[in-house]
Amino acid sequence: MTSDLPLVPQVLATMELFLELPPVAQETVAATAHVRRLPKDTRIFNQGDADVRAHALIEGGVRISQLGSDGAQVVVRFIGPGEMFGTVALFTNGRYPADAVTLVDSLEVSWSRADLFALMVRYPQIAINIIRIIGNRLQEVQDRVRELSTQRAERRVAHALLRLARQAGHNTTDGTAIEFPLRRKDLADISGTTLHTASRILTAWEKAGLLASRNQRLTIRRPAEILRIAEDATD
Repeated sequence: MTSDLPLVPQVLATMELFLELPPVAQETVAATAHVRRLPKDTRIFNQGDADVRAHALIEGGVRISQLGSDGAQVVVRFIGPGEMFGTVALFTNGRYPADAVTLVDSLEVSWSRADLFALMVRYPQIAINIIRIIGNRLQEVQDRVRELSTQRAERRVAHALLRLARQAGHNTTDGTAIEFPLRRKDLADISGTTLHTASRILTAWEKAGLLASRNQRLTIRRPAEILRIAEDATD
């Protein structure tokens, strides 16, 4: 793992945490950044750790998971390039609420609590961006709770795939490819269903030509059909 790599200020312009910052502000932010290139399966932080930093992903993918009181590990979110993570702990109890592990070789950047708060005071746009991000994440959680309470498993899995496509999808000749590897258990966790049910649904969709899977990487071959399933209101 390599640390303290140089950060090109222009990279910040595409990150949700630093949208609408002028170039001079980007240079200041870059000067306080700590950049690391991380191999696949690197644990960035552990649930309960107190040395909290604000993280953002430049390249790659990160799995965020929580350990429940019953000892079961559940995936709660995936982080794609440009997204922040781990930052909420800076504004709550000062401990990470989950584990963060890289899905592929990744490049991440982070700031200490003191540096981030100083940047927020100097550039209020960063604070506005954080509020917007947290609001969007809260809306996502509310949507997932509603889906879990009111929708059948097929719709929940479809919604999960569409969210992942928006986060980390790119267009190919075969459809929308999700850039990082996904286990079927991952999709089961984030759609609130069992591994058996998620596997049954994904296998059926692959046989129907809606999806393609290779080496744990999914391609949505017929996005319009997945969207139709997600929006089907006949539950």
